[in-house]
Amino acid sequence: MKNEMPLALHIPEPKFRPGDHPDFSDMRLPAAGAAPRPDTHANARDTHPLVYDLIRVLDEAGQAVGPWNPKLDPETLKRGLRYMVLTRIYDDRMQRAQRQGKTSFYMTCTGEEAIGVAQAMALDRADMCFPTYRQQGLLIARDWSLVDMMCQIYSNSRDRLKGRQLPVMYSSKEAGFFSISGNLGTQFPQAVGWAMASAYKGDHRIAAAWIGDGSTSEGDFHHALTFAGVYRAPVILNIVNNQWAISSFQGFAGGELTTFAARAVGFGLPGLRVDGNDFLAVYAATEWAAERARANLGPTLIELFTYRASAHSTSDDPSRYRPADESKCWPLGDPVERLRRHLTALGAWTDAEHEALVEELTQSVRAANKEAESYGTLGTGPTVSASTMFEDVFKEMPPHLRRQRQQTGV
Repeated sequence: MKNEMPLALHIPEPKFRPGDHPDFSDMRLPAAGAAPRPDTHANARDTHPLVYDLIRVLDEAGQAVGPWNPKLDPETLKRGLRYMVLTRIYDDRMQRAQRQGKTSFYMTCTGEEAIGVAQAMALDRADMCFPTYRQQGLLIARDWSLVDMMCQIYSNSRDRLKGRQLPVMYSSKEAGFFSISGNLGTQFPQAVGWAMASAYKGDHRIAAAWIGDGSTSEGDFHHALTFAGVYRAPVILNIVNNQWAISSFQGFAGGELTTFAARAVGFGLPGLRVDGNDFLAVYAATEWAAERARANLGPTLIELFTYRASAHSTSDDPSRYRPADESKCWPLGDPVERLRRHLTALGAWTDAEHEALVEELTQSVRAANKEAESYGTLGTGPTVSASTMFEDVFKEMPPHLRRQRQQTGV
């Protein structure tokens, strides 16, 4: 039977392009505190309405409301604010270092600081994290050395990865921070496998993994959800939906069709969709998912709804594909300012204290950077010896590699 209408493909297109005025007034944002909080032992299907909702705790006045309020004390909130401010200052310093030719590459997490920091604080220090490249807040919130992180970025003589990884692709077994992979989807099945091994051994540690919205269209994502669901792996699977991949918007990964959290439904997993710029909401959702994992109730899929305020990386020019002021129009605001407003509303924080904090952390980052640069930068050296390229693959170096090293003369 002949089709009456010519067939046509739908090509996803972002709402706004350079030169447009961003207007998010039609975005459906549920009121803070409106989302119900299921019991941590609830059946997965009982969470499925939440994959289309948005868990929010902080209202417009900076008050914490609703059943997801984790009721953190002011000192814990101040610690979270400190880590977020430190992450932003660190990012700014390293971004400028790249522009000065001291390293080849950098990626900031501007606007996404609440994700890495709040989730690190909600997890146990021993839990294993399988991050993507905007979770530097995980390391910072675990009090990892800024100097160590900077040395990795500079690929200098103190780089623990010996110059083998792209800058920002950190790795620290001691901090429970699994090596970042440039092939982003790999972190999900690796995290699920680690969590399965932990459960198989009768351990007490859970795993958490992060990927961006674009990586959900890769096969690794679906493989991970299948194994996690079937074996009830103790893992938290986080999708950071920051609206943009390097130059294509989240519609190309299926974001126009439904929420990313909704993918939990087809795999029979519990799913949550969370305001990723709300420190308290991120903390509460992560705590909820961690409690399920520790109770042998299996994985949880969390979509962290946020916005990439900065460029994808120092190799990217976002003005070529989105309006320059789009991030300022994002209706969920700045995570740092929102937590600061909450502390102020509690009477636990002042403008003077905030200015003092920024100054203190700025000086701390400068001091760390000065030390890191004393061990060399990408442009000035010294760097790790080329002879190390033969190391760290085999427990005992085989004869043919020893001969090759001798032949190179390094």
